[in-house]
Amino acid sequence: MLYRICRRLLRILFALFYRLEAIGMQHVPAEGPVILCANHISTFDPPLVGTPLERKVHFMAKAELFQMPILGWLIPRVGAFPVKRGGVGKETIKATLQLLRDGRVLGIFPEGSRKNPSGEGKKGAALFATRTGAAVVPVSIVGNYKLFRKMTIIYGPPVDLSEFAEGTSEQLEAATDKIMKTIRIQAEAYKKAARN
Repeated sequence: MLYRICRRLLRILFALFYRLEAIGMQHVPAEGPVILCANHISTFDPPLVGTPLERKVHFMAKAELFQMPILGWLIPRVGAFPVKRGGVGKETIKATLQLLRDGRVLGIFPEGSRKNPSGEGKKGAALFATRTGAAVVPVSIVGNYKLFRKMTIIYGPPVDLSEFAEGTSEQLEAATDKIMKTIRIQAEAYKKAARN
């Protein structure tokens, strides 16, 4: 109930202040485990990725946020779960795998941080996908969150990771590269089309 209320409110705010356009929502499966893999440019990215969709999206959030007075009460109720500073521990991995095995939607930013200049992804999303068979939907966030300037979010067709099913370290790296490349390509294609 609270998630739906927050989602409705955020839809209004994003439409009003960022003229949000969501493209390709039909690519997000209506049921079953899904991993939304997005580029990461702002602290606003998690609600931006989840708000246009009907399904509830779960995100990892820094454990410290759960200790804050109001935020600590709110974020677990809207789908966030804690991850400790310094990396994803065994408990977080278990919780994430269980979430996907329960057929839910996970939102993840393979770059790990907004301040990742290389734009390279970490292997977590690929690991979770190969372990659970979750559909991996590449999500491209286009824009810079300037007030009253258009923001666009593009949900692409699921990335085929079947060739990486064994989940070796090399395969996970290759799968991650494929996901990140797809995110970049669909963002570039959108920008090119918008210029023409």
